[in-house]
Amino acid sequence: MIEVNERVSLDEGELDFEFIRSSGPGGQNVNKVSTAVRLRFDATNSPSLPEDVRRRLFTLAGRRIGADGFLSILAQAGRTQETNRREAVERLVELVAKACERPKPRRPSRPTLGSQKRRLASKKKHSETKARRKDPGPNGE
Repeated sequence: MIEVNERVSLDEGELDFEFIRSSGPGGQNVNKVSTAVRLRFDATNSPSLPEDVRRRLFTLAGRRIGADGFLSILAQAGRTQETNRREAVERLVELVAKACERPKPRRPSRPTLGSQKRRLASKKKHSETKARRKDPGPNGE
């Protein structure tokens, strides 16, 4: 079990790891060793996630969740499979932990009296500036 917080823990059996060749520099092993890790997690059908967390996870993950409902995380910064595997799991845990946080409801606030007066004074000044630019017309009005 991977502990996310006191409310959510993920079963390691739900994680699917695929080892692929890493892009970028790698020396002699670059074309021989598959060190990059693609972690897949079935976010849609996971029994570990409460419904509210699942909804927020879908919002946070964005394009990382495919049409099949699987969350995909690619880790390739490390030089070994184990390092990249650990990094992918850490990123998944961070994402799920962030999804566990309930957003604070926004309370609408009113503009202060001072800010309203400053805004109106600015509008009036702008209006007067534009009025002075006006062409007086043929009668000189």
